Amino acid sequence: MNPIDLRSDTLTRPTPAMRRAMAEAEVGDDVYGEDPTVNRLQELAAEVLGFERALFLPTGTMANQVALLLHLRRGSEVLVPEGAHLYEYELGAPALLSGALVRPVPAPRGVPDLKALKNAIHLGPFQAPTGLLALENTHNLAGGTVVPLEVQEAFLALAQAHALPTHLDGARLHNAAAYLGVEPARLARGFTTAMVSLSKGLGAPVGSLLLLPKALEAEARRYRKLLGGGWRQAGVLAAAGLIALTEGPKLLKRDHEMARALAQGLHRLGLEVDLEAVQTNMVYIQVEDPQGFLEHLEAHGVLAGAVGGRVRFVTHRDLKDEDIPEALTRIEAALQRAA
Repeated sequence: MNPIDLRSDTLTRPTPAMRRAMAEAEVGDDVYGEDPTVNRLQELAAEVLGFERALFLPTGTMANQVALLLHLRRGSEVLVPEGAHLYEYELGAPALLSGALVRPVPAPRGVPDLKALKNAIHLGPFQAPTGLLALENTHNLAGGTVVPLEVQEAFLALAQAHALPTHLDGARLHNAAAYLGVEPARLARGFTTAMVSLSKGLGAPVGSLLLLPKALEAEARRYRKLLGGGWRQAGVLAAAGLIALTEGPKLLKRDHEMARALAQGLHRLGLEVDLEAVQTNMVYIQVEDPQGFLEHLEAHGVLAGAVGGRVRFVTHRDLKDEDIPEALTRIEAALQRAA
C-alpha cells in the first residue's frame, strides 16, 4: 500500500520541466552577481511582487533573519502575531543573530488584534524599544488562515503612524492571494520587506525570496553571505524557482479544494475540525493523543504531522485526485481500529 503523504507541501518533487530547466540552466557565480538565471529570477520576483529588488536565499528562515538584521538594533524587539513562525520555529535566531526580542501579540486565527498590537508598541525609555512589526500571511500555526485585506491595511497604517518598518512573512503568500482572489503584489504592497517561499506550495525544490528596497540590497547581500547563504552557480536551483514562480500559483486553487474536501470528510467522521479556519491548503484536527493518532494513521497508509499539539494535514500538487477520498477511507479504518 503506497502511503498518502499529507505532512507538508514541502514534499513536492521537481517536475520534469523543472528538471530540464535545472540541467540546462545558464550559470555563473552569484556571489559576484554573475549568475544570469538567478538574476532573472530576482528581477521577475521584484516585478511580480511590486518591490525594487529581490534576493534569492536558501530558506525562508534565513530570509526572515536577514530581514530582522536589516531592521533591528540589539536590545530592540519585533512584534509578531501569536504562533508566528518567527517565534515558534526559528530556534531563537532573532536573539542569537540580531540580539532582539520577539514578542507575540494576540491573533485569533492568525489575525492580529490591532488594539493589542497598538498597546504592545514600546517607544519609551523603560522597556525594550519596538523596532519592527511583522505579519504572517498565511498563518501556519492557525491553520493556513489568511489575514483580511482591511486588517492588513490597518496594520500598515499603525506601523506608519509610529514610524516603524514592517516585514511580511509570506512563505505561503500565493496561497493567501489565491484565497482572496487578488494578485500576490496586492498583499505585499506597503511592507518594507517581505519573504516568499518557492519550495512550499509553489513546488520548487529549494529556495525563498527576500523582497526589499534598493537601498537595503547591499546590506542584505552582506548578511546573506555572513549567514552562509552565498550562492555560487545557483542558477541550477533558480531555474526551478522561475518555473515555480510562474506556474505554481495556477495550481493552488486545486490544493485548497482538496483541503476543503478533506476537512469536510474528517468532520463527517466525527473528528474535531474548525471548518472556518480551512481557508487554504491546511487542515488541523484536535485529538486526545496526537502522536498515537499519527501512528494509527501511518499503519493505515496516511502520513500527517503533529504541530502545536494538533494533527496537521497539508494538501499539495503531487497528490492525485483520488488521494483525498482514499485517505478518508483509510482514516476511517484507522479510527475503527483505534476505537
